Amino acid sequence: MLVVGDAMLDRYWDGRVDRISPEAPVPVLRVTRRFERPGGAANVAANLAALGASVRLVALVGEDDEGARLSAMMDDAGIAFDRATDPLWPTPTKVRCVSRHHQMLRADFESPPPPAMRAQLAERFARALPVHDLVVMSDYAKGALDDCGPLIAAARASGRPVLVDPKGRDWSRYAGATLVKPNLAGLAAVLGEPVDSLDERTLAWRADELRKRFGWRHLLLTRGEDGMTMFDDAGVTHEPARVREVHDVTGAGDTVLATLAWRLAEGDNAVQAMHWASVAAGLAVQTFGTAVLAREALVDAYDASR
Repeated sequence: MLVVGDAMLDRYWDGRVDRISPEAPVPVLRVTRRFERPGGAANVAANLAALGASVRLVALVGEDDEGARLSAMMDDAGIAFDRATDPLWPTPTKVRCVSRHHQMLRADFESPPPPAMRAQLAERFARALPVHDLVVMSDYAKGALDDCGPLIAAARASGRPVLVDPKGRDWSRYAGATLVKPNLAGLAAVLGEPVDSLDERTLAWRADELRKRFGWRHLLLTRGEDGMTMFDDAGVTHEPARVREVHDVTGAGDTVLATLAWRLAEGDNAVQAMHWASVAAGLAVQTFGTAVLAREALVDAYDASR
């Protein structure tokens, strides 16, 4: 598997709130635990590795402590990390302040990457592509995939399927991908209207219009508690949500993307892969923080769902 996109470091400051600050009407978090997890494309790669895939991650990373920590996490997970670097560019980092499993505040540290970094990423992607079977693109709108059109074209020209988790309003750069996996908010931004205002027939027509315009074989819409819907030449296929209780949705989309890629690489068709992804999403949202699923847990949950 070749994963390319926006890698991030997710930091958590966990603790208790017992009082309000005398300086301003804000809660005071007494931090008792700090931990870190891979985020964005790095979380997709970590999930794929946990599912047993051989993974290479191509991403932008700064020459800073956060970049070093993210690199160490990838090494620990057995993931080959192909880094496009710049000594002055900070590794994208999210700090979540949490009390009793509830987020109180998130602080983001990020800046647009210089064009030279994106050129590095394209070169590293081109070198890695011939020895990989499937490409997974994780776009978090941090700049790594702003110019991803040529990457998709190169992958498809070499016969590699491309799965994309999209961001932003301009999806023309994903033209030619095999499967694109937006959520409700992402699709609404592109359509220019809330998706929940559309009846199912209109939603299917609008989704299929997008799919055909950009040459995607499949468009998989993740719909939170309403499950997932696949739009392709076979029509519309819906998969219900499989979750009893939601604790944290952070990183659930990464888990879904990784599971889809794993199952497609294993020979499942898109609908079968969607069923696996629904099961994986149900497990992911029951876990606090950015989740990496164990293969055994997913297989057991899948068997129980049949």
